[in-house]
Amino acid sequence: MPTTGLGSVWQRHRDTDRHPSLWLSRASLLVLAVTFGLLGTVGVRVPLRAQMVVYLVGMVALNLPHGGYEHFENLRRRRPSFRWRYVAVYLAAIGGFVGLFLVAPVAGLALALTVAMAKGGIGGLQVLEATSGTEHLQTRFQRGLAATVRGGAVMLVPIVFWPETFHAFSSLMVGLVEPGALSSYAGSFDTTRLVIGSGYGLALTAHIVLGYVRGGGRSWLIDAGESLLLAVFFASVPVLVAVGLYFPFWYSARQVARTASVEQEPVGDERWDLLGGADASTVALRAWVVLVVGALATFGVLAAVYWAFPNPLGASDLLPGAVAFWSVFISIVALPHIIVGSVLDRDRGIWYVP
Repeated sequence: MPTTGLGSVWQRHRDTDRHPSLWLSRASLLVLAVTFGLLGTVGVRVPLRAQMVVYLVGMVALNLPHGGYEHFENLRRRRPSFRWRYVAVYLAAIGGFVGLFLVAPVAGLALALTVAMAKGGIGGLQVLEATSGTEHLQTRFQRGLAATVRGGAVMLVPIVFWPETFHAFSSLMVGLVEPGALSSYAGSFDTTRLVIGSGYGLALTAHIVLGYVRGGGRSWLIDAGESLLLAVFFASVPVLVAVGLYFPFWYSARQVARTASVEQEPVGDERWDLLGGADASTVALRAWVVLVVGALATFGVLAAVYWAFPNPLGASDLLPGAVAFWSVFISIVALPHIIVGSVLDRDRGIWYVP
C-alpha cells in the first residue's frame, strides 16, 4: 500500500469527513451498541430467529447491491477486452474458492473469515484516506495495522464476546460440505479465544498509540474514535445482528461517502462508457439493462454454488441453513472482489482514490 502523496490527499479532502453518510454510519453503530449494551445489562436477549432474519435482510437486501455497484463503477469506462479478462479472473477465483471449500471445508471457513476482515479493513482504510485523511499513518506497517484493526473487529471481536453463536454457525458453514468437521477443534476454542482477544487488544492499543506518536491531529482522533467504536459495537451487539447491519450501515454507507468525496474526474475512455448515451432516456435504459444482467449473473453464480455443495442448507432448519449458506456464498464472491478488484487492479480498482 503506497504511503506517498497522503498529505496532498488530506489537503484536498480535509473537509469531506462531514459527509452525511459518515455521520450516519457512526450514529447507527453507536445507537446499536448502546441499545444492545443496555438490553444486556437488564438481561434481555433478542431471539435467535430474529437475529437470523436481521442478518439475512442486511446482507442480502441491503448490502449485496452495493458490492455489484463497486465492480460496475470500476468497469464502466474500461475497454471491452479488459472487462472480459476481469470477469474471467473473477470467475476463476470463485471456482478456486469453491474447490477449496469442497476439499478442505475448515480451511475454506478460515479463508471466508479472512475475506470478511480484509474487505472491512482495506475498504475502511480507503474511506479514511479519502475523507478524514491518513497523515498519522506514516509507514506501511501503520497502514497495515489500521486495516487489521478495523477489519479484525468484524470477526475477531465476536469470537471473543459471542463464542457460542460464532462457533455454532461456523459449524453450520463447514457442515454444508462435511458435517462435524469442526468438532475436532472445539476443545481448543477457549484457548483460541484468549489468544485472539489478547492479540486484538494489543493491535488496537498499538494502532492508537502509534498514530498519536507519529502524527496525532484530527485524522488520528477520528481514526482512533472509529476503531474503538467498531470494537465496542461488535462486543455489544449479537454477532448475527452486528455483521448483518455492519456491511450496509457502515461499510456501504462509508463507501458512498468515499465515492462522493474523491474528485470525480472520468477515468478511462468515454467511448466505452456502459452508460454513455445521447439523452437521459438512453442512459436510464442502459442502466436498467446493466442492473438486470448483473442480477441474473449473481443468481447464476448463486445457483452454481448451491448445486456444488453436498449439503447446501446443512442438516439444520431452513433459516439457520440459509444464514450458513449465505455466509459462505457472500465470502466466495467477496474474495475476487478484493483480489481482482483491488490487489490485481491497484491503480483503478474498486477503491480507487485519485
